[in-house]
Amino acid sequence: MVALVSTVAYLGLEARRVEVQCQIAPGLPRFAIVGLPDKAVGESRERVQSALASMGLALPPKRIVINLSPADLPKEGSHYDLAVALALLAAMGVTDAEQLADWVVVGELSLDGRIAPSPGVLLAALHASEMEKGLICPASQGSEARWASGVPILAAPDLVSLLNHLKGTQRLPDPQPGEAITEYKGPDLKQVKGQETARRALEIAAAGSHNLLMSGPPGAGKSLLAACLPGILPELTPVEALESSMVASVAGLLENGRISRTRPFRAPHHSASIAALTGGGLKVRPGEVSMAHLGVLFLDELPEFQRAALDSLRQPLETGEVSVARANAHVTYPARVQLIAAMNPCRCGHLGDAALACSRAPRCAADYQSKVSGPLLDRIDLHVDVDPVRAVDLALPPPKEGSAQVKRRVCAARSIQTERLHGTTMRSNAELEGDYLERFATPDDAGRQLLLQAAEAMKLSARGYTRMLRVARTIADLAGAEQIARVHIAEALSYRRQPPRA
Repeated sequence: MVALVSTVAYLGLEARRVEVQCQIAPGLPRFAIVGLPDKAVGESRERVQSALASMGLALPPKRIVINLSPADLPKEGSHYDLAVALALLAAMGVTDAEQLADWVVVGELSLDGRIAPSPGVLLAALHASEMEKGLICPASQGSEARWASGVPILAAPDLVSLLNHLKGTQRLPDPQPGEAITEYKGPDLKQVKGQETARRALEIAAAGSHNLLMSGPPGAGKSLLAACLPGILPELTPVEALESSMVASVAGLLENGRISRTRPFRAPHHSASIAALTGGGLKVRPGEVSMAHLGVLFLDELPEFQRAALDSLRQPLETGEVSVARANAHVTYPARVQLIAAMNPCRCGHLGDAALACSRAPRCAADYQSKVSGPLLDRIDLHVDVDPVRAVDLALPPPKEGSAQVKRRVCAARSIQTERLHGTTMRSNAELEGDYLERFATPDDAGRQLLLQAAEAMKLSARGYTRMLRVARTIADLAGAEQIARVHIAEALSYRRQPPRA
């Protein structure tokens, strides 16, 4: 007899069906797991055997073979433990094999039979929904799995309770959905004094999901401005929240099933490697650019990052996804992020300051800024100089307009874009392309003439020309204008990258 139990293998944000097949046959005592298991899957033999021993069950002195089908698909992770244990128990006749056919099973086993949490339960629940099956998972992750609506969830704390429930001698409680967090607890724009130009650029970036680079001396408020950005962004829609939570689930970062309606904000240290930013590693995991999907990726001290690591972001910024290629796997993660970067104008940070003059200007600025490649800078829509804040500005009372007021304008502009792009895969002006760019971002005659003159004078690339149109469309949306006018083009051009100051 061969007992069958369904589970999943994770490839990016895709959960692929895996069938756990267990056969107990006459022969020398042996317990083997085949089907391209990694170290964690191979070690499940010891965990399963110990968990059964804690229940007073011993393995039969026969040849036990566990096959993970399809056999050519690499299997990684400890979430196969529970499926292996149930397939073995079904083959031993302890539980009903036909009853298990209606479930997808994930979970790690402890030596005493407890079912421990494992990453990716939300993806497994969505896969079970597609297969029209239920999901058996750890009790601590039942609230996470419940976000997949319409799926029967069996969240068990240990193997004994699960078997008793399947036999009908005990009933496990139905898990409740986790908490949906909607409140942003970061800084408010009222804390930013002065910096009117930077505040305006931040509002435009938020309204159109544009990339932004802030350049200025140390202590000018660049990091504070970036931290204020999530507070003025619109909340994630239910579909977007689920999409963002799927990435967090694969990374094992969903605690108690809580999902957030606020957009993610990731700020990796400048020592981050290529794998840390884009994903990868021995066991392929999503990187920072994927963890920030549908949110903000903040790179402080931009030139201090490894140049190769920064250039690895060029393709994800264009396509909205990142592909991690390995010898045994090719994994794709979503990476639709809004890049916010900050940097000093030179290594000492005081270029152009008469009181703290840079002793090596302009060579210092040229050397420092050249650490960031031109193609990456060309993908940044808004470039703004953040001037140092004077003591007289700090002594002024907080500005009357904070994040709440700015957020209302941003949400109004986003609503216009959502209605305009209804029925497409695009979400904001930053994604406009092709016919939609021609249709919605064509300026009037005066605006077109100014843009053509500026493109010639500033040597704009085709990408730069397109991005200027997108920014101008956002500025027009903030103003409530149907047509892009010359004034909108002029403001968009004022945020385009300027050559280093001597």
